[in-house]
Amino acid sequence: MCQLLGMNCNVPTDICFSFEGFSARGGRTDVHQDGWGIAFFEGLGCRLFIDSKPAIASPVAEVVRRYPIHSTNVIAHIRKATQGEIALENCHPFIRELWGRYWVFAHNGNLENFNPECAGVYKPVGKTDSEKAFCLILEKLRKSFPLNKPSVTDIYPVLNEITKTLADYGIFNYLLSDGEHLFAHCSTNLHYIVRQAPFASAHSIDEDVTVDFRELTKEDDRVAVIATFPLTDNEVWTQIQSGELLVFQDGCPVNF
Repeated sequence: MCQLLGMNCNVPTDICFSFEGFSARGGRTDVHQDGWGIAFFEGLGCRLFIDSKPAIASPVAEVVRRYPIHSTNVIAHIRKATQGEIALENCHPFIRELWGRYWVFAHNGNLENFNPECAGVYKPVGKTDSEKAFCLILEKLRKSFPLNKPSVTDIYPVLNEITKTLADYGIFNYLLSDGEHLFAHCSTNLHYIVRQAPFASAHSIDEDVTVDFRELTKEDDRVAVIATFPLTDNEVWTQIQSGELLVFQDGCPVNF
C-alpha cells in the first residue's frame, strides 16, 4: 500500500530532511513506485507537486528534496496502486476548495466495494477510492456547515463521524489539512513525533543522513512530523491508535 508523510509546526519550516528519507521509499528502500506528491501550504496559497513517476526517479522530487520550501502544514504521499491505473490524475495529494480555503488530502489503504454516487458539488477526477472518499468528506462538511467555516471544535465530530463510516469499507489511514490544522486518522499504521527544545540530532532510517536540529532551530520552535512508519532510528515515535483521529495545531496534537 501507499505511505504518508505530514508536517505541522508553529513556524514555517522546511521538510527536506524528512522528505529525503521518505522519498527513498518510493522505489529504493521500499516498493511504492506508482507515483508521488507533496503539498505545501503558504498563507492562503498551496503549492502542489505530483508525478506519476517513482519518487526516486522523478526530477520534480529532486527539486523538492533540494528546495527548502517553508510551510506550517505539509502533506506528502508515495503510491503503491490498489485502485486506479498509474496516472497523474490518480496521484495524491488531492486538492479542493471549501469555505474559501484549499483542502488537501492523502490516503493510505484500500476501501473495498466502495462505489459512492458522488452526486454533490465534489466529484472525483481520477479512479481511486481515495479521491472518492475525499469528495465525500468535503461534501459532508459543506452540507453540515453551508455558510462559513466553523471552529475546529465543531468540525471534529462531523469529520470523525464520516471517517468511521468510510473506515468500515477497509483500511483508511489519511492526512487532511486546510492550512490551519492537520487531521490524521489511523486504521493500521501511522506514527508521529514532536520535535521541540531541547533539540537533538536525528538519523534517517532510509538514507545515511544525520541532521542536528540544534543548528537549525530556535528555542520556541515546535514541529510535528507524521508518517506511516518512523523515519528515524534514534528518536522515539508515538504510534497513533487504530480508529483514532488526531488534530495537530502549532506542532502538537490537540485534545478533544
